[in-house]
Amino acid sequence: MRKPPLIGSAWNDDQRTGPIVWIGILAATCLLLLVLEHTLFLTVPFIFGTVLYYILLAPMQRLIRAGVGQDAAALSVGLMFLCVVALILAAASRVVAVPDEPWRSVLGHYIEGGLRFVRHSVRLLEEKFPPLDQMHLTSMVNKRLRAFTDNFAQRYLAGILVTMLSWLPSLMLAPFLTYFFLRDGARFKMFLARAVPNAFFERTLYLLHQVDQTARRYFEGLLKLTVIDTVVLALGLWAIGVNTPLLLGFISALLAWIPFVGSVLGCMLVVMVATTDAPANPMIGYGAIAVFLAVRLLDDFLFMPLTVGRSLKIHPLMTVLMIFVGGAIAGVAGLMLVLPLLGVVMVVGETLGRLITNPRLRARHRNAMALRTKQASTDLTL
Repeated sequence: MRKPPLIGSAWNDDQRTGPIVWIGILAATCLLLLVLEHTLFLTVPFIFGTVLYYILLAPMQRLIRAGVGQDAAALSVGLMFLCVVALILAAASRVVAVPDEPWRSVLGHYIEGGLRFVRHSVRLLEEKFPPLDQMHLTSMVNKRLRAFTDNFAQRYLAGILVTMLSWLPSLMLAPFLTYFFLRDGARFKMFLARAVPNAFFERTLYLLHQVDQTARRYFEGLLKLTVIDTVVLALGLWAIGVNTPLLLGFISALLAWIPFVGSVLGCMLVVMVATTDAPANPMIGYGAIAVFLAVRLLDDFLFMPLTVGRSLKIHPLMTVLMIFVGGAIAGVAGLMLVLPLLGVVMVVGETLGRLITNPRLRARHRNAMALRTKQASTDLTL
């Protein structure tokens, strides 16, 4: 006669997390965002290091299967990656023309082109809608723009340059972290697993595997989305006649890693370049805006569900709410980090909730503790 399954089996996945566990998940995510906001100099290189880790993990595993040792495989893959990056930078320096003017003049030139496009758009609006003309919209916009552009270089560019230079030492940690992730990642998992009681060992291995798979699928999906966005944006910008469409598409796709804010910044960058390079044809600027809106819709309804959406099984309402919460707590960094952080915390919280509420596992742990105590005191009894 077949035995019925144990109700409290250690591998019973029919249990569902309740509201208390989810409150803990959301609270832990918000707390981590608050901590990460004050440790950005470590968080940003850690993110880049994690992305590079998942990019280089597959070739390193191939080397290990071919008989190369763990340390040698990690070092070989890291050196090959640095060589590839150096070759790409060398090729880009030959393809992209370096301007003869100072960088401040070039940046001011493109900003002025973008402002000229804004003024032209405002004039068109006044021609189409007479009430706006009566409100003197053009003079109001010109006054605001003039207040923004006066002494722009003295007020902002120096601070931006200092900030970028201060971030360089922190960003140099990314390849260093990647190397040790590749070399010692498996050893660190074993170190964590050894500290867990035997009754919870199987579930702990499952937890570590799920956390690793969640982070891996998220970053792999993000990279796939970046490639797709780069190709689609480059094709769209090339079709409307924008110069260097592939480079602009790649930069805009990277900026899109930051929800909402990144897409707006990428669109502004492309519009400034397009309208400055073709000042006599403002339709290129409107075409660039149309391309970005089309790609944004494709991202939301097609590309993102097929890439990033498959990695994090989070309800769309929860996704949107947590994006706003992340932005409110940690600003731009919170917008970028909240989804992968929520995905990892969700896996950890749900698994820990099942561990704590599983009567079979708790009974095994109590029995193991009692046996250990009895064994330790056998030679002490009179």
